[in-house]
Amino acid sequence: MTGDRLGWRACLLGGAVFAVCMAGTTLPTPLYPLYQDKFGFSELTVTVVYAVYAFAVIGVLLLAGNASDAVGRRPVLLWGLACSAASAVCFLLATGLGWLYAGRLLSGLSAGLFTGAATAYVMEAAPPGRASRATFVATAVNMGGLGCGPLLAGVLAEYAAGPLYLPFAVHLALVVCSVAVLLRLPETVRDLRPLRTVRPQRPGVPAQVRPVFGAAATASFVGFALFGVFTSVSPAFLAESLGVTDHAVSGTVVAAAFFASIAGQTAVGRVGVSRSLPLGCAVLLTGLALLAGALYWDQLALVVLSALVGGFGQGLAFRGALSAVGAASPADRRAAVISSLFVVAYTGISVPVIGVGLLSEPLGLENAGLVFIACMAVLIVMAAGYLLRRPVRAGS
Repeated sequence: MTGDRLGWRACLLGGAVFAVCMAGTTLPTPLYPLYQDKFGFSELTVTVVYAVYAFAVIGVLLLAGNASDAVGRRPVLLWGLACSAASAVCFLLATGLGWLYAGRLLSGLSAGLFTGAATAYVMEAAPPGRASRATFVATAVNMGGLGCGPLLAGVLAEYAAGPLYLPFAVHLALVVCSVAVLLRLPETVRDLRPLRTVRPQRPGVPAQVRPVFGAAATASFVGFALFGVFTSVSPAFLAESLGVTDHAVSGTVVAAAFFASIAGQTAVGRVGVSRSLPLGCAVLLTGLALLAGALYWDQLALVVLSALVGGFGQGLAFRGALSAVGAASPADRRAAVISSLFVVAYTGISVPVIGVGLLSEPLGLENAGLVFIACMAVLIVMAAGYLLRRPVRAGS
């Protein structure tokens, strides 16, 4: 094989492993109504169980987001797969709410270990001069994996036996296969250092990255906040307000948002990074408006449209953000800077979701969703204004 072909082989196989890990983090999404019936907990508890995952991601990114810059990408990815496997085991053994918390915590640890290290691995394994395409692969497999999780779980839960067991058994088998693949992939970090040299990092980025990072982080926050609502409370809304109890349908609706994100990322090559960030915010605002209409009029078609439009906007904004940050980061700090970007993103995917859960008790799920949409619309307008005043100047 030529060097370019070997590079793309490692890039794509690394991306496949990345997708398997991320699929595990969204696997429980269409199953939450079943867990509510089995264990008897409220919608607020659903959002807290979901947020445990996001807070675990943030904790790992802060404490060990730069670990792969020192010890290498492969060891960190292997640790992430171990946490993903342990998460699947917790769900397989679940006999109460505590097991769900443990499973989501371990799932968050796996995602926290993977986000920076796997993104950096995919970008570094690609042949020289192909940074833009490698960035697309990294973001696409991330979002594609997140979309495959609810789709796989929803279909298996609806059409196969053991809806609370089979999805996690299948994922556990995929994780084992991923370990075998990862052990055969080359390491991309050349200057390896001992684990003891890794120190917890504060949220921060090198001075030369900060002008780009502020705009990128703003766009990432609002995009991931929308995903947070779709992956935590949309199955409950579909069941309670629209009477949609088909798990395959609810899983497909959530998956549609993530797959639309990939389409949005594809469009960045034509739109350009500097324009994709404010344009992504505008499309996200449209997606939120459609979601508000879905909540107000109880229309499944509007829910699907909001997932597609909002996901497309998130893809535009997120790939533009990652391209700009990756291009501006020094090689020896790239994983750490990418991890910092994901800290902001996962703050967006967790904090607003808990707010919706808290408001759902006194206001009801639909009204809580409308309050969320109003708050996020304000943030998106502010973000777009900021990006228009201070455009990101980085190649896509």
